Amino acid sequence: MTAVLDSADKRILAAMQRDSNVSTAVLAEKVGLSVSPCWRRVQRLRDERVILREVALLDRRKIGLNTQIFAQVRLTAQGRERIDEFAERIRSFPEVLECYVIMGAIDFLLRVVASDIDAYERFFFHKLSRVPGIQEISSMVALSEIKATTELPIPSE
Repeated sequence: MTAVLDSADKRILAAMQRDSNVSTAVLAEKVGLSVSPCWRRVQRLRDERVILREVALLDRRKIGLNTQIFAQVRLTAQGRERIDEFAERIRSFPEVLECYVIMGAIDFLLRVVASDIDAYERFFFHKLSRVPGIQEISSMVALSEIKATTELPIPSE
């Protein structure tokens, strides 16, 4: 269900997506509200789960995760009958940052990080390829990143 957001809520969300670590006073100034109403709005957005969580975004390369791989996974017919089991296994792998169910020739798209190709190869052979029900995995290594953001476009009124 879509939350009802007015222009002040949208300004708050846009500002918080850029930096949620600012004080309420700084946030209020940025969005043109006084501190108390701004704080109440932020609390309501949290309570309504419009704001799911606030986290630190890390530079993967600075912590040694230099390789990013997109893996296309196709399941066997029997594997498709046990998608919950597949999903549980994928969630247990810290190397997998994202996993999407896809309509089309493949069943899932995974975004995986590793320190290098050798590390991905170990992950591939010792973990991913051992998940029951997988028929085929096609891996694509990202050479460079053109755009990566966590900032959602806030619909205007």
